[in-house]
Amino acid sequence: MATQTAAVGGRAWLGRWRAENESELDEWRRGVYRFRQSTLSIVGLAAILFLIVVSITGPYWVPYPEDGTGTVHPAERFKAPDGGHLFGTDEVGRDVFTRVVLATQTSFKAGIIILVVAISIGVPLGSIAGYFGGRVNEIIMRATDIMLTVPGIFLALSITAALGPSVLNAMLALSITWWPGYARLVQAQVLSARENDYVQAARSMGASHRRIIFKHILPNIISSIIVKASLDVGFAILNLAALGFIGVGAQPPLPEWGAMIASGRRVLPQYWWYSTFPGLAMFLTVFGFNMLGDGLRDVFDPRSRR
Repeated sequence: MATQTAAVGGRAWLGRWRAENESELDEWRRGVYRFRQSTLSIVGLAAILFLIVVSITGPYWVPYPEDGTGTVHPAERFKAPDGGHLFGTDEVGRDVFTRVVLATQTSFKAGIIILVVAISIGVPLGSIAGYFGGRVNEIIMRATDIMLTVPGIFLALSITAALGPSVLNAMLALSITWWPGYARLVQAQVLSARENDYVQAARSMGASHRRIIFKHILPNIISSIIVKASLDVGFAILNLAALGFIGVGAQPPLPEWGAMIASGRRVLPQYWWYSTFPGLAMFLTVFGFNMLGDGLRDVFDPRSRR
């Protein structure tokens, strides 16, 4: 009896909630419909889901897991793609297919960590600048502008060269160069949102600045952050690969797409597979995140639809 009463109460509460939020639910339905109507967005989402599955499960089913470490097979060097080695082998006989799959995990983890750190720095700074304005805004935004005037990849290259070549240092360097974009985005959004009625009402009720920012303002601008982050993951991975290509990112024997392309370019065009397959994996990743980001932008902001 108590269970039936709880179930009835739950349905009643759900009905009231749906009635109160019907307009928001309609917007979400229309957004999902727009996303489903975009073929490229669906393709991008499918590509990202496929790569996520590969990054998680890859270490358990790759044919030569030892080739992700320092193992070498001199007798197998530079074998063309065949049944035994789908993507061929590299200069020391390691299976390129295995290393491309294992590099997916390296690149995805690095891309996510870079954005998490950048968002953790940029969003609070942008929120503080936009909400308080005045001198606080000037100090934070001028520091942000200084960071934005320097091309990110060159600043990341300088930081990585100073700290020493490694994938961890490359991730740290890219995180440092990535936060200003989020600070600038959030500052502009908060600057506009702080004058809205719901913020004024929260102030009149005695809510603290911290509560207003994190409980009232940020939830209403989170869609912009999500869209930017979905677009930025692919570019973060691309920049990590660029640092690996130059030689200051991931170091051997760690499998990473940029480092693999850099090693393979020295033996082009004879051993074309060495650079081609890591490059295709990187292209698929960046393409997938760009298409997913475009789809999410249409979901959250129908006015942006072309």
